[in-house]
Amino acid sequence: MTDTHNSPTQYTWAGRFTEPMSELVKRYTASVNFDQRMWRQDIRGSLAHARMLARQGIIAAADLADIERGMAQVVAEIESGDFVWSLDLEDVHLNIEKRLTTLVGDAGKRLHTGRSRNDQVATDIRLYLRDAIDDILTLIKAFQTNLLDLAEREAATPMPGCTHLQVAQPVTFGHHLLAWFEMTRRDGERFVDVRKRVNVLPLGAAALAGTTYPIDREFVAAELGFAGVCENSLDAVSDRDFAIEFCAAASLLMMHFSRMSEELVLWMNPRFGFVRIADRFCTGSSIMPQKKNPDVPELARGKTGRVYGHLMSLLTLMKGQPLAYNKDNQEDKEPLFDAVDTVTDTLRIFAEMIAGVSARPENMRDALRQGFATATDLADYLTRKGLPFRDAHEAVGLAVKRAEERGVDLPQLPLAELQTFSPMIEEDVFTVLTVEGSLASRKHIGGTAPEQVRAAITRARQRLATA
Repeated sequence: MTDTHNSPTQYTWAGRFTEPMSELVKRYTASVNFDQRMWRQDIRGSLAHARMLARQGIIAAADLADIERGMAQVVAEIESGDFVWSLDLEDVHLNIEKRLTTLVGDAGKRLHTGRSRNDQVATDIRLYLRDAIDDILTLIKAFQTNLLDLAEREAATPMPGCTHLQVAQPVTFGHHLLAWFEMTRRDGERFVDVRKRVNVLPLGAAALAGTTYPIDREFVAAELGFAGVCENSLDAVSDRDFAIEFCAAASLLMMHFSRMSEELVLWMNPRFGFVRIADRFCTGSSIMPQKKNPDVPELARGKTGRVYGHLMSLLTLMKGQPLAYNKDNQEDKEPLFDAVDTVTDTLRIFAEMIAGVSARPENMRDALRQGFATATDLADYLTRKGLPFRDAHEAVGLAVKRAEERGVDLPQLPLAELQTFSPMIEEDVFTVLTVEGSLASRKHIGGTAPEQVRAAITRARQRLATA
């Protein structure tokens, strides 16, 4: 199946050439080592094209039957590992076409009627990316489902909410986890939106100007599940906006998982000790036997930069290209494929890892005691009593300073001492100063009150059920 004779005629385009391609150039320009992953999409696109050609009377029904029979054999060979991929044949398209022609003769040679590798590869990439996005959306949903399970278990577990990484106000662990849900909900929406622009058919644009054959592009689009066709042939073969958009959405998703990872790494540190991550997602040290390292979150932080790099690579690749197709575009695939792999692997492992995260509520509560987390509640209490908020803010600041000097939390200051900062403070203040009281008071939609956290989880599950 590998044609290695040293003649320019081994190439489908070699009719006007008088010498063979240099071995160095062959290796430099070939893409089959990485684009062969699109073989399923290439065959799907070719079969739809062949059915259209037969339907339009451009090839005979017998040719279509031979092509379908031959492609079935090619599929079987690739799936079994018997297919021989040849560097001489440059890419996935020519490898499959060559094998098809070997199997069915002239019918295989007629398959390429009315199309070019330019619109063929553009179609394959869109089919591949559409499949990848569908997989990613499923994986996001799996992560979110496990995340909601954890959030529900911890809906009332108090922990410090931070700004500037300093203790700010009490929240629940479940509420914090729901912030991660909102991040990934936006990620899912972005991928759905990107998919709309992926899901248009370039096939029929041919090399750049369309074709003289009486093709039916809408038929092919329907066969392949595309929502429509690209309406300008020049743009159809040269557009890679959809790949850039995908990498932008992927970069945002990875940024979100990097932020989650940073928190998990911090929370695993004994100085926080807020969570445990299951051992199967951690590693030890070759020298320090006590170590349990959160390698998965750390590596996710690192892989985020990898995906950012792919986005910049594609933007740079496209920025200087004139219309229409240029060989530069061969360089779109490796960044795109690696971005797909990185995102799918990250989602898959995080979906499993989040199910193996357990809270350490006692450490979370200890951290709340150290940070004067209910100071804002005291200011709000005074404001409700009639004191202007800025005056209340100043009074509570003085109270915090006193508590800090004495090495206690605000609720541990005696009532008489609290009243030195404002005569409006009464015995009911201690209800306000408790963590539970602080949480319960934030009972509006989006708030951290346990009842609102549970309501938010219910809404989130309903969204997932209808997605």
